[in-house]
Amino acid sequence: MIDASNVKVGSFIKKDNEIFQIIEIETKAGPARFSNYIHIKIKNLKTNKILEMKLMPEEKLENLDLQHIYLEYLYSDGENLCFMNPQTYEQFEIPQHMIGNFKDFLKEGTKVRFEIYEDTPVNVIIPETVELKVISTGSGVKGETDTTYKNAVLENNMEILVPHFIKEGDIIKVSTSTKHYVERVHK
Repeated sequence: MIDASNVKVGSFIKKDNEIFQIIEIETKAGPARFSNYIHIKIKNLKTNKILEMKLMPEEKLENLDLQHIYLEYLYSDGENLCFMNPQTYEQFEIPQHMIGNFKDFLKEGTKVRFEIYEDTPVNVIIPETVELKVISTGSGVKGETDTTYKNAVLENNMEILVPHFIKEGDIIKVSTSTKHYVERVHK
């Protein structure tokens, strides 16, 4: 248990047998002789709904200690993504909303870091960049500057602009937030 005044954004709590992630905290001063209170926004990890709570600073919350584990992506069945623990071969169906736009970067065998509570994945840790192989490239497009960019199709079928020196077979880093080329990986 933890005092409401000690919780941090990003931490996880359990309330009414549901797991929530704290997404916003604000301490507000009470009027006149009344004490301060903590206003928090929490996201239900199962339903993805946002709730707001008003708590006294000394109120107790059940905080969760989560384990970190890498799971390997297998396939998508439409609504869920199937991942496997490579050590135990146990499979997990992860709702697509948990992964968000990162699903565009998944290919068979991609290892993704998850936070686990009671043997159940409750949160995914999205990497800032991923490494992908260039399958094909087009001809360069000359812009207003000296830099030349061209289209490239990556192994996950994503199409992005890359510098002219990138060729088929190269491994490149791509930003997961912007879906832009970052750098060529030298191996």
